[in-house]
Amino acid sequence: MAQRTAGGNAAFHNFHNDYAHIADPNERRRLALAEIDKAPFGWYHIRAIVVAGIGFFTDAYDIFAVGLVTTMLGVVYWHTAASPSKPGYIDSSADTAIKVATSGGTVMGQVGFGILADIVGRKRMYGLELIIIIFATLAQALSSNSPSMSIVGVIIFWRVIMGIGIGGDYPLSSIITSEFATTKWRGAMMGSVFAMQGIGQFAAGIVALCVVAGFKDSLSTAKTVGVCDGDCAESVDKMWRIIIGFGAVPGCIALYYRLTIPETPRFTFDVARDPEKAGEDTKAYIQGKHEGHPDEITRVNGIASAEQSLTVPKASWRDFMRYYMQWKNGKVLLGTAGSWFFLDVAFYGLSLNNSVILQEIGYASGANVYQTFYNTAVGNIIIVCAGAIPGYWVTVATVDTIGRKPIQYGGFAMLTILFCIIGFAYDKLGTKGLLALYVVSQFFFNFGPNATTFIVPGECFPTRYRSTSHGLSAASGKVGSIVAQVVIGPLRIRGNPTTANPSPWLNHVMEIYALFMLCGIATTTLIPETKRKTLEELAGEVPGTPNYDPMEAGMGGKGSNEVSERDMGVEGDRNV
Repeated sequence: MAQRTAGGNAAFHNFHNDYAHIADPNERRRLALAEIDKAPFGWYHIRAIVVAGIGFFTDAYDIFAVGLVTTMLGVVYWHTAASPSKPGYIDSSADTAIKVATSGGTVMGQVGFGILADIVGRKRMYGLELIIIIFATLAQALSSNSPSMSIVGVIIFWRVIMGIGIGGDYPLSSIITSEFATTKWRGAMMGSVFAMQGIGQFAAGIVALCVVAGFKDSLSTAKTVGVCDGDCAESVDKMWRIIIGFGAVPGCIALYYRLTIPETPRFTFDVARDPEKAGEDTKAYIQGKHEGHPDEITRVNGIASAEQSLTVPKASWRDFMRYYMQWKNGKVLLGTAGSWFFLDVAFYGLSLNNSVILQEIGYASGANVYQTFYNTAVGNIIIVCAGAIPGYWVTVATVDTIGRKPIQYGGFAMLTILFCIIGFAYDKLGTKGLLALYVVSQFFFNFGPNATTFIVPGECFPTRYRSTSHGLSAASGKVGSIVAQVVIGPLRIRGNPTTANPSPWLNHVMEIYALFMLCGIATTTLIPETKRKTLEELAGEVPGTPNYDPMEAGMGGKGSNEVSERDMGVEGDRNV
């Protein structure tokens, strides 16, 4: 029998003692996880949101700042006589390669970190991805060309490495937040973490604006980027390095807290099968400590008992195939991955090319280089503040009441309509109309599928495959962003591009995006509604619920009428 422990007071209840006397590891697991699910929203939840959210702030900053930076790279490295006919403008193939490099690395990070977090644990992997991001970010800021390697090659290399770290942050931040969250506000907690992406985009614009203002005198000496040389070019070279390098600052702040979080009790119970450590980690999380420290002898006995008694299936390749070969489970992964893919084709196709959109609506030009960069930064800030940030936080406010599926359905439907209007009525909209529709589109991206495609995969899969499944879903999205950049994006310059109309096919690209949004409506039908349901209910472990699966509950071939009283006791912990 487990030993009771000292500790606990009016501020921090000693949850461990509530079930330390219970020998059955299945019952202890049920009670411990119920404490997490029913815990009132408190500072420990806010701490989890902030620690995970700073990582997403960094991710978004690094991803979306590149749209501003590539314009500056053109001034510095495409300004010689040997450059193409437009000096001061980055070559389109180099621009695309730099942007796609991050997505390529992100795919590897999402799949690799997702799988590893299900094998070795969330705690062991959390923080490692941030170290990679910080190192690669600083390396980019210090990069330069040489006789043997171009600046494009160096930046691509480091952005792939950075992308691996960014990719790892997607499944880890989602899963850790999900597994520590209270059931009632789990969607809002996960949405708040993801909403930091909007703050990161905003910060990229603000930093760019401050840097441009700091070098105003030098930039004002050149009328166009084509004649920006001498002090002007040197200033631009400093600017892009400062913008990139700043992305490492928030990561450094969050690193300590990520490295010292406790392992999630769900992983410790279901994968590590260590009920004593899981119980102590539950208490540590509530009390704001790094991790629990159970008695080692009791812990060893508990592990031996759990190996024989825990009914939750063990993770294995055979079990993975068995689980996903069932259509009821496989369709969910298809739904989460497919929805994310269709979303990111349009989302990243637009967001990473904000400068192109801004040029079309008059926010990417000026009387001199200073005004050009200033207007571009201001235009990005306007788009983010007017559409993206409100969309993120409306999702946070409503996702646990309206539900995930209605928000995702509504977002895809509105985006289909908006892109149809932009595409088919492009020539009639005018600058103000195009800007308005673009801002509204950003709102419904984020009060819609951009948030829910992150939330749902972190909830609807069993603990032993939750991180892997989220990683696969997220990687599918990044494949969509690569398709947008490599295949669909270049279509905008088809036809006869001119100075007055540099993107003659942009209207048709919007029509293509509308088709992808329509496909997103179809894949949304495959995902479950996860609002106010425990993770165990969504995994099919709770008898008497629509998702109940005897195999997932460890009952083998037993029917629902044959389950034990212990299993039926879980029913009382639903919908807390």
